[in-house]
Amino acid sequence: MAELPDVDELLDAAVRALGGARREGQVTMARAVAAAVAAEEHLVVQAGTGTGKSLAYLVPAIRHAMAEDTTVIVSTATLALQRQLVERDLPRLATALAPLLKREPTFAILKGRRNYLCRNRLAGAADAEPEEAGLFDPRALSSLGRQVQRLHEWAEDTLTGDRDELVPGVSDLAWRQVSVAGNECVGAAACLFGQECFAEQARAEAGGADIVVTNHALLAIDATQGYHILPEHRVLVVDEAHELVDRVTSVASGSLSERAVTTAAKRAARLCDVELTERLGETADGLALLFADAEDGRIDHIPDSLATAVAGVRDAAHACVSDIGPENKEDPQAATARRLALAALNEVHDTAVRILESFEPPLRDRRDVVWLAKGANRPPALHVAPLTVGGLLREKLFGDRTTVLTSATLTLGGSFTGFAAQWGLGREITGEPASAPRGERPKAEPGESDSAEGEPRWRALDVGSPFEHARSGILYVAAHLPLPGRDGLDPRYVDEIAELIEAAGGRALGLFSSMRAATQAAEELRERLDHPILCQGEDSTGQLVERFSADERTCLFGTLSLWQGVDVPGPSLQLVIVDRIPFPRPDDPLASARQRAVGAHGGNGFMAVAATHAALLLAQGTGRLLRATGDRGVVAVLDPRLATARYGGFLRASLPPYWGTTDPGVARAALRRLDEAARVPSEV
Repeated sequence: MAELPDVDELLDAAVRALGGARREGQVTMARAVAAAVAAEEHLVVQAGTGTGKSLAYLVPAIRHAMAEDTTVIVSTATLALQRQLVERDLPRLATALAPLLKREPTFAILKGRRNYLCRNRLAGAADAEPEEAGLFDPRALSSLGRQVQRLHEWAEDTLTGDRDELVPGVSDLAWRQVSVAGNECVGAAACLFGQECFAEQARAEAGGADIVVTNHALLAIDATQGYHILPEHRVLVVDEAHELVDRVTSVASGSLSERAVTTAAKRAARLCDVELTERLGETADGLALLFADAEDGRIDHIPDSLATAVAGVRDAAHACVSDIGPENKEDPQAATARRLALAALNEVHDTAVRILESFEPPLRDRRDVVWLAKGANRPPALHVAPLTVGGLLREKLFGDRTTVLTSATLTLGGSFTGFAAQWGLGREITGEPASAPRGERPKAEPGESDSAEGEPRWRALDVGSPFEHARSGILYVAAHLPLPGRDGLDPRYVDEIAELIEAAGGRALGLFSSMRAATQAAEELRERLDHPILCQGEDSTGQLVERFSADERTCLFGTLSLWQGVDVPGPSLQLVIVDRIPFPRPDDPLASARQRAVGAHGGNGFMAVAATHAALLLAQGTGRLLRATGDRGVVAVLDPRLATARYGGFLRASLPPYWGTTDPGVARAALRRLDEAARVPSEV
């Protein structure tokens, strides 16, 4: 590494080339990342909005990759950040650093196979009837045909086959006709189009890149399911690390529905004895009947009738798998049909097995939770998910590589330990970083090892934020309001929102705990206020945010995706309204099961699960206020429990350090001053 410039020199060059200014938090983080990589220590970094954390980890990552002739993986949670890294940050950074390095750094993006068009599947898409055809009316199927035809035309022009490059896009149903999941792919060697495969081309490009950008879901699949999609790597950077547990949980979950079983039966019909596929189809009908009569929610003890139905699916799927003959390597099309059938059959079989086995241990010792989900816009399905993913991450993600986890929000209640426990990390390391790599250090003294269970240790760093939160923002808690109810917004809440918006002159982002509340507030306030009010669901979220940003007088109301996905600097957003503390619903199957499991082992389930969930969302939501150093405004939390409940201190400690008040007059006066200032054209 001696022949390459150090991280400080590279970072300074990058910042100059990109027209930025030196930020102490960014420098501190870059040095810490470089030190962690050199010492092979896990690092957890909280870097507030405006720190420039992307450069702070990309610069040392590029230096390490080029010095060691290796690949560094960068994993993100959102498509927006992936695009920012690959389309903006990395191209500019590569150009800026090239004069100081041996060559221009290289980078690539890698997604799951389902995100790429499959030429083999496309070849049969025009003539194949969709497996879900029975669920749609003729008009929908006609639209599907037009979309598939458009995909055929696009396939002649695209260089990557990446779904995200198709604008405008197509429906999920249409895309499924021309793509395959990893377990459905016949493999490049057996495929007629193996030499032209878009997914294989993306993997080949990633294999030689210095930096590979991927997403948390693919990271989890690569680490836990044995597919080894990502290039070999010893260093991993996890950005948006606060999302990691939820994304890994999603990958590690399964579902069993009538549709999934029916699809498996249809795929197997061309390959199996007709009696076997008819038997599998009958088990789908049996599931549907039981689902119709059952109540949705968590299932702690499976009824005999439901257990019998799930066992029927298991046995019928297994019989079909056994009946499918060996692969005929001389017939690629038959290999494709066989692979698709086996993928669907194995999925319903393995999920049925997992559901049944999850009920075998005593309730206290179970590792999975099962629930039935029903809704007006989705077919009923049994779901199974892990209670925790810490053990999985500890074994598969942290065991043999150095990992840097970063986000603007990683301290909950003022501590990193909540996330560390969820990730399966052990004790925090204090003191100076080790000078020798992990494999070369002397053995720890008794009591100084990672832990009795081999939990990986980690170092923590909070580099702060360039924002002066206490000078730029006010946290107003409406302590005088009644506790939030379950029957929609209390009229006093609507009155409070109206008064705040009037004082602010619009400029408000309303973050609600449910779409019902957001819709109610929008409908009632449109009759009372002159300011335009947009509501999530009335257009695409991207279009709504764009309209909100363009008109300073406009307000935008919505729910979960707005808590984390809005970046609107300037006078269009000077008021963030939160209707209630965003605890998970009491009947949320996974959250309630996790809460109970913590309590059963002597912990505080409410604080470990419900309060932690609420703290993260509150931190993310209230962080929408300040997005640039010149921003000013008020965060108004209408739920009085933030000021009065015993857990309120924990929640407030998780938020940016705004100046606090419970006086509505103070909040409204501040908003009026900001409104007046925004009306006056800048003299600068």
